[in-house]
Amino acid sequence: MAGEPSPDPPAPLAPAQKPWIVRFLRRARGQIDRPPRVNITPISRKYSDPDYSVSKGAEVGVAVSESGSDYSSTAVGLQKQHRGEAFAEGGSTKFYEPIPEYEGRHRWDPTAEWTPAEEKKLVRTLDIRICSWVCLMFFSLQLDRGNITQALSDNMLNDLGLTTNQYNYGQTIFYLCFLCAELPSQLISKKLGPDNWIPIQMICWSIVAICQCRITGQSTFYATRALLGLIEGGFIPDSILYLSYFYTSKELPIRLSFFWGSYTLTGIISSFLAFGILHLRGVLGLEGWRWLFALEGIVTAIIGVSSFFYLPPSPTETASYFRGQDGWFSEREEIIMVNRVLRDDPGKGDMHNRQGISLGLFWKALCDYDLWPVYLIGFTWGTPFQPVAAYLTLTLRSLGFGTFETNLLVIPGSVLTLLQLLFWTWYSEKINSRFFVILISQIWALPLLIALEVIPGNSSPWVKYTLSMLMVGFPYTYAIIVASVSRNAGSVRTRTVGTALYNMFVQASSIVGSNIYRDDDKPNYRRGNKILLGFVAWNFALIIGTKYYYVWRNYTREKKWSVMTQEEKDIYLETTKDEGNKRLDFRFAH
Repeated sequence: MAGEPSPDPPAPLAPAQKPWIVRFLRRARGQIDRPPRVNITPISRKYSDPDYSVSKGAEVGVAVSESGSDYSSTAVGLQKQHRGEAFAEGGSTKFYEPIPEYEGRHRWDPTAEWTPAEEKKLVRTLDIRICSWVCLMFFSLQLDRGNITQALSDNMLNDLGLTTNQYNYGQTIFYLCFLCAELPSQLISKKLGPDNWIPIQMICWSIVAICQCRITGQSTFYATRALLGLIEGGFIPDSILYLSYFYTSKELPIRLSFFWGSYTLTGIISSFLAFGILHLRGVLGLEGWRWLFALEGIVTAIIGVSSFFYLPPSPTETASYFRGQDGWFSEREEIIMVNRVLRDDPGKGDMHNRQGISLGLFWKALCDYDLWPVYLIGFTWGTPFQPVAAYLTLTLRSLGFGTFETNLLVIPGSVLTLLQLLFWTWYSEKINSRFFVILISQIWALPLLIALEVIPGNSSPWVKYTLSMLMVGFPYTYAIIVASVSRNAGSVRTRTVGTALYNMFVQASSIVGSNIYRDDDKPNYRRGNKILLGFVAWNFALIIGTKYYYVWRNYTREKKWSVMTQEEKDIYLETTKDEGNKRLDFRFAH
C-alpha cells in the first residue's frame, strides 16, 4: 500500500557463505562484518510504491503521488541530478532491482532521495579515501614498470653487455607476460575481490623489483622482465573494476584521468628520484641503476602492505580494526552510495563482488562483439607514440646529453601529457562525445611524425628534442577509451572481462611498438616513422568507424523501443532473455 515502508531486502552474503580463502583474508585484514540495520527510513516516503518510472536507467527516485499528478519539486530536481545514460526511457523499477546476493542489497531503496550537496560531499570523500589511494597504487606500479628507462640512461646495457635488440626482446617478454596475465588475474580478482588481490600483486612484484638489483646478464634480465609482467598484469583492469563499485559512469572517466594522471606524474617524480639515486653509483661497489631498482622496489612493498589493510571491499563494507569499527560512512551515506550507482547503471547490481565468473559467463563476455571495435582501438591507438617514448632516453643520450641532463629533460613531456590527459577527459564529458575527442591524438601525431621523417640528420639536437617532447606529451585519451569499455559493458561480468581484454590489446600494441625502431634504422629511424604514419592513417578510419557503429546501433534500437507502449516495454523487460548491452533498452556511449 502507498505510504507503507517496503519490506527489508535480503542481507548480503554472510561470512560463512564466502569461500574459505576470502574468509581468511577478511580475518587477516581485520574486516568487521556489520549486520545490516533494519527499518531504514529515507528522507521521503510520501510517494506511491509499486512502479517508479525509469528514465535512461536512473530516474527511480521520482514518482507520482497517490493522486497521480503531484510531483515534488525536490524529486524533480533529483530526477535531473540522477539521470543516467545506460538505458532508454520506459519500464518499471522492479525490472532493475539488484540480485539478493549483491553486497549493497540491504541499502537498495527506490524511494530514497538526497540533495546534490549531499552527493557532492560524498563524492569528494570517495575521491580522498578511494581514488587517491588507487592512484598511489598505480604510482607504485609505474615506478617499478618504468624505471627501466632511467636505468638505461645510467649505462645499464653496457654494464650488462646487452644490445638494443636484446633490450627490445626483454621488453617484448615483459609485455607478453603482462598480456597473458591480464585475464587470469581479473578472474581471480572477481573471486577474491580487488581489495584482496591488488595488494597481494603489489607485494609480490615489489620483491621481484628489488631482485632486479642483482641481475647479471641476458638470462637474469629476461627472467625478471617475465616475472614482473606476470605479476603486474591485471593490476589496471582490477583497479578499474574496483573504482566502478564506487563511481557512476559519468564520474568514472574523470577518476580514470586522475588514475592515469598518477601514471604520468610518476614519470615526473621518478625523474627527480632517479637524478638523486643514480648519483649513488659506486656506493658499496654497486652501479646507480642497481640502487634505483632496489630502493624503488622497497617503496612499492611499503605501499602494498599498507593497501592490504586499507582498501575496503565495497561502499557498505568499510568497517575494520584498521579503518575503524564504525566504518567510514553512516547508514544514510551508504544508502546514497548504493542507490546513486544503481540508478546510473542497474547492471552493477547483477553480481556480488566476491562472485566468480563461470566458464559459460566468461565465454558470453568474450563473445560480446559490440566491444570488439574498442579493443581494436586499444591495439593501435597508442602505437604511433610508443617507440618515441620508449627510446627517448637513448635518443637524448645519442644527441649528446649526459645521464642527469637526460633524466631532467624528459620531465616537460610528462607535464604536457598530464595536462592534456586531464583537459581532454574533462572536455569529453562536457560535450558528451568520446570517439571524436579520441581522434585528436592522431591529428596531433600526423604533422610531428612527418617532421621527424623529413628533418635532416644533422639538424640541431634541440629540434629533435622538441619534436620528441611533443610526441611524448600527446593528447592522452586513454581514460576516455577504457571508460567507454566500462560504460558500454552493460553488466559486471562483461565489465570484468572487457576491461581485461582491452588492456590485453593495449599490451599487445606495446609489443608491436617496442619493435618498430630497430638497430639498423637508427639514429633517425626513417623506416620506423613511415610505419608509424601508416598506423595513424589506420586509426583515423577505425575511430571514425567505431563512432558511427555505435550511432547506428543506438538508432536501430531506439526505432523499435520508441514505438512500444508502456505495457509492451514492461512485458519485454519481464520476459526478455537479452542481457547487459544486448537489451533493447540499452544505449551505447559514443
